[in-house]
Amino acid sequence: MSTHLKPHLSFWQILSMNFGFFGIQYSFGLQQANMSPIYKYLGADEASLPLLWLAGPMTGLLVQPIIGAMSDRTISRWGRRTPYFMIGAILCSICLLFMPFSPTLWFAASLLWILDAANNVTMEPYRAYVSDRLNTNQHSLGFLTQSAFTGLAQTLAYLTPSLLFWFGLNKDALNDSNIPHITVIAFLIGSVLSLTTVWWSVHSTPELPLTTQEREAILAKPTGIKATLAEIVEAVRDMPQAMRQLWWMKLFQWYGMMCYWIYIVPSIAKSIFDTSDASSQGFRDAGLLNGQIGGFYNFVAFGAAFALIPLTRRFGPKLVHAACLSLAAVGMWYLPNIQDTALLFVPMVGIGLAWASIMGNPYIMLARSIPAERAGVYMGIFNMFIVLPMIIQMLTLPLFYDSLLGSDPRHVIQLAGCFLGIAALLTLRVKTND
Repeated sequence: MSTHLKPHLSFWQILSMNFGFFGIQYSFGLQQANMSPIYKYLGADEASLPLLWLAGPMTGLLVQPIIGAMSDRTISRWGRRTPYFMIGAILCSICLLFMPFSPTLWFAASLLWILDAANNVTMEPYRAYVSDRLNTNQHSLGFLTQSAFTGLAQTLAYLTPSLLFWFGLNKDALNDSNIPHITVIAFLIGSVLSLTTVWWSVHSTPELPLTTQEREAILAKPTGIKATLAEIVEAVRDMPQAMRQLWWMKLFQWYGMMCYWIYIVPSIAKSIFDTSDASSQGFRDAGLLNGQIGGFYNFVAFGAAFALIPLTRRFGPKLVHAACLSLAAVGMWYLPNIQDTALLFVPMVGIGLAWASIMGNPYIMLARSIPAERAGVYMGIFNMFIVLPMIIQMLTLPLFYDSLLGSDPRHVIQLAGCFLGIAALLTLRVKTND
C-alpha cells in the first residue's frame, strides 16, 4: 500500500472494523478450551495430545504466507482482503457445526485441520486489513482493539459450557460420542458467530478503494502460484532486523503457550481432582473449571488490552510486552502447586495480561518495521513465527513427556512458565522504532 494519508477512524469505527475478530477468536477459544478434552473423550492418551493438535500449526504454516501474499495481489469488486474473510468464515462455521458430533478420534482430528485452515484464511488478510485501513498513529489502537476482542470472545468461549450449566443444563449429559451436550451447544453458538461477526465488519467498514498507483503496482506484478512463492522467498530474504529478532522471542512464547493450552485440563484434573481418567466426573469438572479460569484470564485480557494502549504509547511495545510475559511466567510456574480452586484465579491475572499483549504488541513492533506494500505477505510470514514454534512443541514434547517430565501434566505447565520467562528476556533485545 502507498503511504498516502488515510481517513482517520473514530474509536467506534475501529471497534466495528475489528468485530469480525470476535467471531474468529471465539472459534479459537473453543479449540483451546475443548479440543484436548474432546480428544480424551474419544480415547486419546495424554502423550499423544500434542500430535493431535498439529492441525492448526501445519495448516497455518502452509496457508498464512500464501494467503497473505495472494491478498497483496488481489483486485476484486469486494476489495483485496474481503474475499478471504468471507470464504474462511463460511468454512469455519461449517466445521464448528460438525466438530462436537465427531464419531471417532480421526474424524475430529481431520475436521480440526479444515477448521484451522479456514481460520487462517480469514486471519492473515484481517491483520493486513487493519494495517491497510489505519494510519500509523492509529496502529496501536487498531491492533490492541483486536486484542480486546480476542479477550472478550475467548472469555465467552471458555465460559459458555459453565454458563449453560448454571442456567440449568445437565453437565453430565453426553451425546453418542461421549461429548457433553453443553460442549455441543457451545460449538453451535461458535458456528453462528464465526460468520455473522465477519460479515458485520465487512459491511460496516469496507476496504479503502485502491489508488491508481496501487492498482498499477499490483497489475505490474507477475501472477500465479510460482510468482506468489517467489515473493514469499524474496520477503524472507529481505526480512527487517526487528522481525528476525522477534522470531526468537516468539519461539519460546508460543512453545510455552501451547504447553499451557494442551495440558491445563489434565493438570487441573491431577492437582485439584486427583484423576487422570477422562471418563470420570472429576475430569469433566476439571474441564468446566478450566473454562471458568480461562474465561477469567481472557476477561482480564479484554480489559487489559485497552489499559495497555497508553502504556504502550508511553513506554513502547517492547517493554510492556516483556513485563506482561514475565508476570505470566511466574503464574504458570506456581499454578500446578495450587490445590484451592479459588486461588487458581490469581495466576490467571498474569496470564491474562500476557495474552492481551501477545495479541497486540508484537504486531505493533512488526508494523513499524515492514514496508506497507508488503503488509499481507509479512503478516503471513510473521504468523509462521507462531505456527513453527507450535509444530516444534508438538513434535518434541512427546519425546520427553515420559522421561523428563515424569508423565505429569503439571510439569508441562511449569515448563511453559520457564519458556515465557525466556521469551520476556528475548523481547528486550528487539530493536524497535519506538
